[in-house]
Amino acid sequence: MPVISLVSSKGGVGKTTSAVVLAGEFAAAGRKVVLVDADPNRPLEAWARLRALPETMRVVTDDSAETIIDTIEDARAGADFVIVDLEGTATDRIGFAVARSDLVLIPLQSSVLDAAEAAKSVKLVRQMWKVANREIPYRAFYTRVPPAIRERTARDIERQFSDAEIPTLPATLIDRAAYRALFSLGGTLHELESADVSGLNGARENARNFAQTVINTLRGGAA
Repeated sequence: MPVISLVSSKGGVGKTTSAVVLAGEFAAAGRKVVLVDADPNRPLEAWARLRALPETMRVVTDDSAETIIDTIEDARAGADFVIVDLEGTATDRIGFAVARSDLVLIPLQSSVLDAAEAAKSVKLVRQMWKVANREIPYRAFYTRVPPAIRERTARDIERQFSDAEIPTLPATLIDRAAYRALFSLGGTLHELESADVSGLNGARENARNFAQTVINTLRGGAA
């Protein structure tokens, strides 16, 4: 079953939000999903305590580089999708998780600093190709994108990524209040109600598009 790892050497770029949104869409489609919380801050564990998770979703934690491969393989045995949320620093555990992944997603915001850190993550993935003895698909993608604004910085970064042959997802995660509400109310977008937060329908549409793009990429679709 596919293993999707979210990787960035910089914290605060939206790894956990992306993991929860993606898992929620897979679970809503009836797929069994295991989220692996491999961040020492345990953000997924804290989120899972807020509200009962869907029956098709569970969160497991991992403690070290010595256990991450076994944790991923155990999760893979009982799920349709495994989504690994990794810590925001460069560690051996990240390398081991990348080596076991079918797709690595590298989130970033539209800043030069985030772009530089994303490039470091790309370099790590390419290094792990040798360890895994195979090419590991990866995509950079933008998070917390303003709904109606496309900044010049983002366009410049996209051009730099294109020049460096760094593939990007043709979908972004828009900055939505509903995504932030997930970490105060718990659950997935499909458990939230319009009375809970504004713009819920727009967030759900964005999440579906994001998840479908990830599925297309796993199937070998175009970058």
